[in-house]
Amino acid sequence: MHIGLIMDGNGRWAQKRSLPRAAGHLEGLKACKRVVKHAADIGVDFLTLYVFSTENWKRPDQEVGYLMNLLAKKLPGEMDFYLENNIKIRVRGNIQALPEEARKGINTTIDKTASCTGLTVVLCINYGGQDEIARAATRFCLANPGKEITVNDINMNLDNPDIPAPDMIARSAGEHRISNFMLWDSAYAEFLSIDTLWPDWNTGELDYIISELGKRTRKFGGLSDVQK
Repeated sequence: MHIGLIMDGNGRWAQKRSLPRAAGHLEGLKACKRVVKHAADIGVDFLTLYVFSTENWKRPDQEVGYLMNLLAKKLPGEMDFYLENNIKIRVRGNIQALPEEARKGINTTIDKTASCTGLTVVLCINYGGQDEIARAATRFCLANPGKEITVNDINMNLDNPDIPAPDMIARSAGEHRISNFMLWDSAYAEFLSIDTLWPDWNTGELDYIISELGKRTRKFGGLSDVQK
């Protein structure tokens, strides 16, 4: 099972409490840890988290700097948590454009969890679905000049071609936008919007997502067994 999460509402959570946005991001990090732990405990195979989009660079420099610092220090700082729970960390997005310290923190985390065999957490960092498709097409064209691009060619040149497409994408804070998240391989993903702001998420939200997924009839363009 592969669940994608668009984590929204950190700023609104902080604003409601008259706190700086950084406080919302820190609380959102705690929610992330709760959700990841529960996903590992209940046997989710893949959990993809929308951490920092290609559009998030438009935010104030202070906020972007704070988020980059979290990647540089907080991400590798949770190494004991990943290893104790057998969690592998992977990344999706153009991390070469990130500050050096953020890249170092990300790469250290990837390397040290590479042998874990439980839940795989994919962090979308400096990620945008359109950018990923463009980069996939560029990879193929550079390796195969003059050849026509097929759907499978794009599939095989995405950032993590070995990871299956998401079964469900859920978004917090009551929003209903996909916001450039996993545009290519979400073609037949189910979608769910949950009103709870991301920092308030706990195990129940993930249980609800999985319960709702179990109620959906997934036809992938064909007919359900009832319709045949």
